[in-house]
Amino acid sequence: MIRFEKVSKQYQEGTTAIKSLNMVIKEGEFFVIIGPSGCGKTTLLKMINRLIELSDGTIFVYDKKISEYDIHELRWNMGYVLQQIALFPHMTIEENIAIVPELRKWDDQKIRLRIDELMEMVGLPPAKYRGRKPKELSGGQQQRIGVIRALAADPDILLMDEPFSALDPISREKLQDDIIDLQRRINKTIVFVTHDMQEAIKLGDRICIMNDGEIVQVGTPKEIIESPINDFVRDFVGMHAVSAKEDVQLENIIDQIRTSHTTSSPSFTIPASSFLREALMMLTEHEQLSVEKEGQIIGTITRKTALKYMADSLQERGPNNG
Repeated sequence: MIRFEKVSKQYQEGTTAIKSLNMVIKEGEFFVIIGPSGCGKTTLLKMINRLIELSDGTIFVYDKKISEYDIHELRWNMGYVLQQIALFPHMTIEENIAIVPELRKWDDQKIRLRIDELMEMVGLPPAKYRGRKPKELSGGQQQRIGVIRALAADPDILLMDEPFSALDPISREKLQDDIIDLQRRINKTIVFVTHDMQEAIKLGDRICIMNDGEIVQVGTPKEIIESPINDFVRDFVGMHAVSAKEDVQLENIIDQIRTSHTTSSPSFTIPASSFLREALMMLTEHEQLSVEKEGQIIGTITRKTALKYMADSLQERGPNNG
């Protein structure tokens, strides 16, 4: 669907943002790109729709070089959602959503039906919200409009650059749930940039972890958590993958996370009443932990068994999910 072959980006001042990158994003996949600040993830996203021109290599969409597409044709087939929602404040919600369909010369009836369909999909009844201005909506509602505006002309690809990061935690979680539900129905190819590992694990069919302009590992959430390829991925996941599964006490899951193979390394003790998140933090420094309850050791855990528990607890979201 989207294929990168030896793609590089160097800026005139000498900065190399992307280094000879090779990757394939599958059709209908929710593909998440994540990494530390400055790793090149937004640059990579913007090269797909030529907002940033690549320096070397080739990007293909449907086996056709993006340089061979008419720029308008290319971008019309790629919805784009930013952190800064950028709705036009003087236009109604209906007018905002209609922009690209009008540019593509859809007839008025088709546009109106499309607007109604999309607004219903994200729980904003068109009769109530169609005529409102953006300032009359909450931040979460505005971002929903930003998402469906990007989908208005029925593009095959949706590019999303940290679209929920400016929202409060409750709105953010709701929109994450909404985009999962929406993807089940529309089955688009979504390329999603985030700096939040929890968000990546929740949303992605596959996750691409980047560092310093290069791909470090690509895999399903389960593969990334359970089988990190190196210390960078292991530490990145360990530092950032905070989820509700980590709020469980060790004594309640010891049967699922204890190991039968203890190592020769010293075993540090942790109370059974401790939370999994506390154990994960300790396991960044110690190879294994002995879990103690009422003066008795009830099991020994390692980082691998703790992360495997988290990986096995990930909810399947459908046939695309690894």
